[in-house]
Amino acid sequence: MSAPEIKGWCPGAWRPMRSGDGLVVRVRPWLGQIDRAQALGLAELAEQHGSGVIDVTSRANLQLRGITDAAHPAVIAGLSALGLLDETPEAEAHRNIVLDPFRSDPAQARLAAALAEALQGAEFTALPNKFGFVVDAEAGRLAEISGDIRIEASAEGVIVRADGCETGRAVADMNEALGTALALTRWFIASGGIGADGRGRMARHVAAHPLPADLAGAVVPVQAPSAPNPGALHDGLCLAAAFGQFSSDSLRALAGALDAGQPIRVTPFRMLFVPGLAQAPAHLDLITDPADPLLRVTACPGAPFCPQATIATRPLARRLAAVTPVPLHVSGCAKGCALPGPAPLTLTGRMGKCDLVRDGAPWDEPAHRDLDPDTLDLRTL
Repeated sequence: MSAPEIKGWCPGAWRPMRSGDGLVVRVRPWLGQIDRAQALGLAELAEQHGSGVIDVTSRANLQLRGITDAAHPAVIAGLSALGLLDETPEAEAHRNIVLDPFRSDPAQARLAAALAEALQGAEFTALPNKFGFVVDAEAGRLAEISGDIRIEASAEGVIVRADGCETGRAVADMNEALGTALALTRWFIASGGIGADGRGRMARHVAAHPLPADLAGAVVPVQAPSAPNPGALHDGLCLAAAFGQFSSDSLRALAGALDAGQPIRVTPFRMLFVPGLAQAPAHLDLITDPADPLLRVTACPGAPFCPQATIATRPLARRLAAVTPVPLHVSGCAKGCALPGPAPLTLTGRMGKCDLVRDGAPWDEPAHRDLDPDTLDLRTL
C-alpha cells in the first residue's frame, strides 16, 4: 500500500478539501464562537447541501461534510449571509488562531481580534497555511493544542513563546503581547522559516535557528490543567458528541436552549461550550456524562468517507468503546488525522485489516498485524 498523502494545507470554506463523501467545508467562527442564528443556519446548510453533520475540529473550527461541487456556491452564499465567511480565501487562511473557549477576561478576545486583523497585512501573505497562533493567557488550558506562536499564562503574568522553546518572553500587557507575537512572525519569515514548497513550522525552524535575544525569554508557562470533560464547567456547560460529530438536529436543539445573545464557543477539544447554560437539551447525540464509553475512543471518518482509509473506523470504534480498558484511537490509515500522536491503544487500517500499536501513534511499529476488524476483540490481545 502506498503511503498516505499528506496535503500540507487545511481546508477552508473558500478552499474545501475533497474527501470520499464529497467536499469538506471548514468554517472558522470569528473569535471561536457562534450565536443562535448561526447555529441554526449551519444546521440548515448541513441538511440541505451535505451529510447533515457538523464536525468540531482540534483547531476549534466547524466542518460541513458531503458537500457536492454543485452545492458549494450555495454553501458559500449561506455562510456569507450568516457572517461566517471571510472576504477572500487568503484572509481565511491567515486567520488561524485558537482562543481559550473558557476565558473570563475579555482582553483575550480583543487580542485575538487585533491579531487576526494584523495578519491580513501584506507582509504576512507568505505565511504557511498551517502556521497558527494560540491565545491562552489565563490558565494554560490550551497547553496541548498545537500553535507556532503562543500567548500564554505564567506565574509572572503573560508570556509570548515560540513553539519549540520551553520558555517565553514576559510581556507587560496584551498590547505588548500582540507586538511581540507579530515580531516573532516577522522574524520567522525573514530568517527563512518558509521553505521553497511554501511550508514551514516554528518548532522545526527554531531547532536550527535560535531566536534573537529580544524575542527570547526565560519564563516558563503555567502547568497545564487536566483536559476538560463534558458537563458543568466554568459557570457553563460543555457538550460532546461521539467523535466530535454533531448532527444538525442536535445543533438545532442546542440553539433552541439558548437565550438571545448567548454564544456557543467551539473548543479545540472537539466539544462545544455554552457559558451560562445550566442544563443540556434532551438529545441522544449530546454527551454530558464524562463517563460515557464513547469518550474513550477517537476515530477519523474512515472508509468510505476518506479515500485514504481502508477500514470503516467509526462502527469499529463504537463496538469497541464498551470493552476497551484504556483510551483507544482508530485510524483509517497511518496519518492519524484524528489524533496525530500516541495513544495507549491505536488501531491502524492497512489494506482492509488492522494493526494494533500499544502506547504509540498510527505510524509506529505494531504489536499485532493483520487483525480482522469484523471479529477483532481487544480482550483477547
